[in-house]
Amino acid sequence: MSTQTTDPLDVERIRQDFPILQRQFDGTDLVYLDNAATTQTPEPVVDCIVDYYHGYNANVHRGIHTLSQEASIAYEDAHDRVAEFIGASGGREEVVFTKNTTESMNLVAYAWGLNELGPGDEVVTTEMEHHASLVTWQQVAKRTGADIKFIPIDESGQLDMAAAKELITDDTKMLSVVHVSNTLGTVNPVSELADIAHDHGALAFVDGAQAVPTRPVDVEAIDADFYAFSGHKMCGPTGVGVLYGKRHILDEMEPYLYGGGMIKKVTFEESKWNDLPWKFEPGTPNISQGIALEAAIDYLDDIGMERVQAHEEMLAEYAYDRLSEHDDIEIYGPTPEQGRGGLVSFNIDSVHAHDLSSIVNDFGVAIRAGDHCTQPLHDKLGVAASARASFYIYNTREEIDALVEAVDEARQLFA
Repeated sequence: MSTQTTDPLDVERIRQDFPILQRQFDGTDLVYLDNAATTQTPEPVVDCIVDYYHGYNANVHRGIHTLSQEASIAYEDAHDRVAEFIGASGGREEVVFTKNTTESMNLVAYAWGLNELGPGDEVVTTEMEHHASLVTWQQVAKRTGADIKFIPIDESGQLDMAAAKELITDDTKMLSVVHVSNTLGTVNPVSELADIAHDHGALAFVDGAQAVPTRPVDVEAIDADFYAFSGHKMCGPTGVGVLYGKRHILDEMEPYLYGGGMIKKVTFEESKWNDLPWKFEPGTPNISQGIALEAAIDYLDDIGMERVQAHEEMLAEYAYDRLSEHDDIEIYGPTPEQGRGGLVSFNIDSVHAHDLSSIVNDFGVAIRAGDHCTQPLHDKLGVAASARASFYIYNTREEIDALVEAVDEARQLFA
């Protein structure tokens, strides 16, 4: 875990590590504000991938030759580094590499859920969940006969904790909750929710896709039974995600993907599974991406996660305040004073979010538009889509000013 101070970031120096930020479109500088979808990748992480393919490209856990041994050691060390970063004292045995947060969700839902859920059991989740969680539990509930309950949000976009305490009962087997909402920016009290779940004998799964990249996370302090996140949202490559699970739970779970690498012994009659975490990593894994995830963690740790969080929150507050200057803009989620992550979702009266995104793109500003994989939440908000600006370590106030200027142009165009 990082122990850095919250001194301001040297953003201009950080930006030098991201050559893509130097791109221009028709002479206009790129302003990249779609970081909740995917962050950009710094040169040390890219160099790590190149070093792998240039220096020791080989399959892991398959050979005794030097290249395989080097690749295996680097890949296993990456698991240990992730465990250290998120406070998992069990080490690599509690860290499974997947393709992304979505696959991590599916792994638990199918490997645990199909075996543990049945009629009369309940999964409790929230109205602000990403489809990766909501759709996955929805489908598993249909197969098992379990019920799904949703903790509602209040008018400020925060969870109704009184309702949560009523909805989580002794029939609840799993609580699945997003740590930081990718649409509202809400930072949920995941430790308190995990305590409530455990009081009723339920497990707690936390979707940390928007949290691990942006703030210090200690899975043991949260007391999450499972915690998932993706490398591509935290300066890492696409194609690698993480599932943390408490060792005793992972030990008891059956795999849900089978093949080479995840077995210890195979006969014509039966198979015995490999040790953790490898029993959940069948076939040839995303080796270079897994190794590069360690490089991304080192990069962020050198900056300091407290400083990353402080910078994001500063930018989110500035964007919230600038956009709030206009009466025809509606911003979703808590105010900065109530606490929010580093993103702002909003709509302009009479301007569809897709049109807005297209217009600001003409000014070099990249934002997201759509339902952000939270269709039920948008239905709850009464809108089909929203525009979302999300920030990271290389963004500046001046870039938010550029966004606001582009938004003004869109407003005048549709006036």
